[in-house]
Amino acid sequence: MERSSYALVVLAISVIFLAPGCSKSSEKSDMSYICATCGEKHDDLPSIGAHEPYQWSAEYEKDTNSLLTEDLCIIEGRDYFVRGVIHIPIRDHDETFDWGVWVSHKKENFELYREHFNDGVQIGPFFGWLSTRLDYYSEDTLHLKTMVHYRTNGHRPRIELEPTDHPLAVHQRDGITISQAWEIVHFYDPK
Repeated sequence: MERSSYALVVLAISVIFLAPGCSKSSEKSDMSYICATCGEKHDDLPSIGAHEPYQWSAEYEKDTNSLLTEDLCIIEGRDYFVRGVIHIPIRDHDETFDWGVWVSHKKENFELYREHFNDGVQIGPFFGWLSTRLDYYSEDTLHLKTMVHYRTNGHRPRIELEPTDHPLAVHQRDGITISQAWEIVHFYDPK
């Protein structure tokens, strides 16, 4: 995900701390929260993200052929994943709601991405399968078809879903309201 002022709420931990008195109003100013990452109060809309691909498990931490970083994942030297972002337009707002997700890749495309991550060379786009389960959606998001659009200079790739009738693909195509964005944030609120 692009490094920005947005807070990242990690799905693997599924934690967002909202400020006392937070209402489910659609007004952004009523939606402040305490960031689980930095502990600071924010009034901006957070991004929601997954720490690792759905296929990752703790057993791979000891495997010398496996790797998990903030942006890359290899499982047993056979499965390759990159971390990117699905931008969901928010109607009548300049900002987007962002899902930090993982997408599978062929080894050749993965290595090309890793080689050019910080050098400004434009590569792709490449096909990948969505490898993050977003529990907010009643229909499974795992294995949705995607195109991964790479950006230069260390920015995480933009993930574009195949146009289907899946609710996530519809949200990416048609956008959501600010109220829907905050509904998603509150879905991951542990309270």
